[in-house]
This record gives sequence, C-alpha cells and structure tokens, in this order.
Amino acid sequence: RLTRMASVSRFLALALLLLSAGCWADTQEFSVSERFWKEPTINCRIPTWLKEHIIVDDEAEKNADPCTSSGCKWGKWTDGKVYIPYYIASHFSSREKSIITRGLESFSSFSCIRFRPSRSTDRDWLSIESRDGCWSYVGRRGGKQVLSLARSGCLYHGTVQHELLHALGFNHEQTRSDRDNHIRVLLQNVQSGMEHNFRKIATLNQGTPYDYNSVMQYHRYAFSSNGQPTMVPIPNANVSFGNAKQMSQYDIARLNKLYKC
Repeated sequence: RLTRMASVSRFLALALLLLSAGCWADTQEFSVSERFWKEPTINCRIPTWLKEHIIVDDEAEKNADPCTSSGCKWGKWTDGKVYIPYYIASHFSSREKSIITRGLESFSSFSCIRFRPSRSTDRDWLSIESRDGCWSYVGRRGGKQVLSLARSGCLYHGTVQHELLHALGFNHEQTRSDRDNHIRVLLQNVQSGMEHNFRKIATLNQGTPYDYNSVMQYHRYAFSSNGQPTMVPIPNANVSFGNAKQMSQYDIARLNKLYKC
C-alpha cells in the first residue's frame, strides 16, 4: 500500500511540474498571461480550449499591427475620438457585465478610444460573448465581430483589456519584430503544435521599446511541454516578465500612437 501511495505521489508531482506552477484555488490572483493556460479551479487542469486565442482566417492575417495600415484599424470621428460599438451578451450575470464594462471604460481614461453600446444602425461592432475561452480577432473585421470572454476563466480586468487590444489591432509582445534582442525562445520546450505562438511578425512597434511588463507578453512557461521555460529574457535571464494584470504605460503609449490620440 505504501508503494502504491508513493507511486501516486510521484505521478501527482509530475503532473504539477507539467502545469509549470502547480494548481490554485479561485481566490489566487493571476497575471493576464497565466490566465490563458492555467484555469484557476480546484480541479487544477489546463483548459482544453486554450489552443490559440487570436482568431485568424489564414496565415497572412496573423500580422497584427501591419494590418492597421490596410484597413483593420477602427476609424476616428471628427471630434478626434474612436468610437467602437459593443454588445454584451445577455448570458453574462450583472457582476460579470460590470467586470467587462470596467475594462471597456478603462480605455477612455488614457486614450481617445471610446467603447459605446451598439445601435441598430451600426455596421461594425464587437459582440462580447462567453464562448470557448478568451479570444479575439486582430483589428476591425467588419460586421458582427465576436470577442469571447468565457465565464469560466476570462472575466478579469486585465484579460478584458488584453482581448480588446487584439480587437484594436495589437498582437503579442513576444511576436515583435525585435524580440530576438530581448527574448530567447526555446522551441524545444514548446508543446507540439503550439510553435506558432512564438513566430515573429513584422510588427509596427510605434517607436516603443520591448516591454516585459506588457499585458500582451506571455510568461516564461507559456505552452511548456516539460515544465521548462519556453522563453528566457536576454541578456539578463533573471528579468521578470509576463506578470501584468493590466495595461502597462508602453501598452498605452503604443495604443495612442497607433490611433493618433
């Protein structure tokens, strides 16, 4: 019996290692990055929906910032504001809606972006729904554009901001064109099939430096297959990154430069 218990203990220890950082209860506070692959439940499981939370039509559409120069940026009105209509699905509770609304309204405090409730006359709008995980298209797509915030695991302020930044035309920090000067990607530790999350893009970086504190930066163990890091900062491997719980100052600066706020 003791031998069997020891085997079970070793199995559990290995499972925790593969989860990179153990399991947490719902009360644990996570960074935005951690939310995407560590569902905060006492069941301690990696959510099966977390494959890729940027939704694309084809490989070319994975360019985030570059597409804003060819039609995927939201338009500015004569008053200098960028009004983006949104609809929050009725299946969210009042508390959940308040979390989403707080994230939407936060943009008005530091940018010219204004999210407003959609009207019947709107041609393009965001439809915020609880689907299979946290995901968004990159930039304005036209018509009804779904942005998913699953009721289980996605309803946090920073996560709302993260997905809205995707909808505004931004990609992940670790895919920046200059990332090799700041992050070393260890593809040998990446889960098979998840390598595209670390593919560089010819991004428009808005003249801002690489930002380890960006709400768009994945953390050190993102999509790890073996509990080892998938990214290491350079030249200082001890730099902390991927811990943002809300937009950084450089996130805000990039947004304002892109939309000329």
